[in-house]
Amino acid sequence: MKIEMLKKRLERNRPMTSVTIRIPEDVVEDLKRLAPLLGFSGYEPLIRAYIGQGLRNDLELFENETVTALIASLKRRGVSDEIINEALNEVVNS
Repeated sequence: MKIEMLKKRLERNRPMTSVTIRIPEDVVEDLKRLAPLLGFSGYEPLIRAYIGQGLRNDLELFENETVTALIASLKRRGVSDEIINEALNEVVNS
């Protein structure tokens, strides 16, 4: 991740927007129970931390020039997006 982008991500007063998502009640209860144990003020900051962690991992993967070039090469050779996504998920989740 580029240094300037990382610096922006570390700013405490970044603009926020509201997003509505549906999450199973038992998951929300687990998040509420776990948040203070992990040092979070509530479950929403914990959700943001989880999303941020996953986002950083995926950004690192997709911003890697080699991976980007490989994906472009596979697409030029007729490999479908579905197959490419399955392969990427396999690598990321292993």
